[in-house]
Amino acid sequence: MKILLRKSISTIQADALEQNKLKRSLSTLNLTVLGIGAVIGAGIFVLTGTAAAQHAGPSLVLSFVISAMGCLFAGLCYAEFAATIPVAGSAYTYGYATMGEFVAWVIGWDLILEYLFGASTVAAGWSGYVVSFLKDFNIIIPPHLCEAPFTHDSSGWHLTGAIINFPAVFVIALMTAFLVIGIKESTRFNNIVVLIKVAVILLFIGFGVSHIDMSNYTPFIPANTSGTFGKFGFTGILAGAAVVFFAYIGFDAVSTASQEATNPQKSMPRAILWTLLICTILYIAVTLVVTGIVHYSELDVAAPIAVAIDAAGRSLFWLRPIIKMGAIAGLSSVVLVLLYGQSRIFYTMSNDGLLWKCFSKTHVKFQTPYIATIIIGGLAALMAGLFPVGLLGHMVSIGTLFAFIIVSTGIIILRKTEPDLHRAFRTPFVPLVPVLAIIICLAQMIALPLDTWIRLIGWMVIGFAIYFTYGIRHSKVRKGRK
Repeated sequence: MKILLRKSISTIQADALEQNKLKRSLSTLNLTVLGIGAVIGAGIFVLTGTAAAQHAGPSLVLSFVISAMGCLFAGLCYAEFAATIPVAGSAYTYGYATMGEFVAWVIGWDLILEYLFGASTVAAGWSGYVVSFLKDFNIIIPPHLCEAPFTHDSSGWHLTGAIINFPAVFVIALMTAFLVIGIKESTRFNNIVVLIKVAVILLFIGFGVSHIDMSNYTPFIPANTSGTFGKFGFTGILAGAAVVFFAYIGFDAVSTASQEATNPQKSMPRAILWTLLICTILYIAVTLVVTGIVHYSELDVAAPIAVAIDAAGRSLFWLRPIIKMGAIAGLSSVVLVLLYGQSRIFYTMSNDGLLWKCFSKTHVKFQTPYIATIIIGGLAALMAGLFPVGLLGHMVSIGTLFAFIIVSTGIIILRKTEPDLHRAFRTPFVPLVPVLAIIICLAQMIALPLDTWIRLIGWMVIGFAIYFTYGIRHSKVRKGRK
């Protein structure tokens, strides 16, 4: 079937060398910081409390380990692909090389859910922290300018009376401007922001340890007395893992920077694995401190770290504004990296002829895909300004899990179809590692609500319409076979 034509590894590598107009300036350190910038955000500042209170209690640390293992398995698959096919398309390109053009289109379209919707989701969270921070200084942003005008629940769509979530739109516009100016300049900004948020997290861990009450760890795994799946006990740990999976979303954005890495074969795998290791350690440490200071039953709040600081008394009260600034900085870098990843995927898809040529046009001075970046920033700002964060969040999760499954499947296929291909990094224990990644990700997809699946199907139908009306007629691979 012509829609399953594959793009050979040699062709992908040759095209990357011939068409690459992006500046190579990113080291392993830059890429690792890029990954940390994408991962550490809403998960550590918001999800820890809710997941502990509703599912796992202090054993949420085990949930983070389980979720990290799923991401590690998928990350090892990403690492092999990133070292073997060092181009900007991430899972889209990997799908093209292993399962053909149609699957590549499906995954490229699906990745919009992770990156573009993800940036919108995080921007909405950024808005909440900024509004709260300014309120501490008696600067009040009216609700109709900081809330989404549309909301959704089991009964359908409703108007909230708000006009637009202006702070969310503002941060996306600002990050888009940074990305248009250049990746090196954007990376400098990201490095500073990541340094700030990691420093804030370490401050909280360092000063919070002395306020831990060991009795709050008993029982470490609260008993499931209701008989409901996911309400504490062992099933609670599993449910907690599904919830905190969102905290790891973004590490794969490292692979979208392949064409701007100075030595992608070595630096890409190292950056992906270092990102996962560092973020997992920070997540576990924060969870231990939060559940040690405050009993897990009191953590079902949007700002669990702030609650822990309040519980510690006046000795830690000075940390409260610093934590909020750290959250604002942290979420800013997540928005930056997700917008970056989406623009590079569109850049690659456009070079392949599957999207309009404007997406691969680079700026003469800045050497960035500026049109793609501006269009993506505009769409992300529109969604962040109009729609509720919960609705966007579920779409991000299902899109990301689907991408992980495609990439993990691709490793198994590539080992069979091209066993002698030079690989600077090899995923260990194939097919065990990719199979485990597929199982864990599929299980978490199944756990998502039915309406999320319906939206995914609707989203894919729109993508199919674009592919069969434009992409299939302009595909460079198909034209090369005629």
